[in-house]
Amino acid sequence: MPAWLQNQIQRAFLEKNSKQVQLLNQCWFFYKKSIAQYD
Repeated sequence: MPAWLQNQIQRAFLEKNSKQVQLLNQCWFFYKKSIAQYD
């Protein structure tokens, strides 16, 4: 997981921003899925 994404997820958890956490989670799974297609 990229460091910038980890930082944003961590900040969203600390701020208890559930919408931000959900959005970043979706971004991570999309990113992970797109990486898997190239492997």
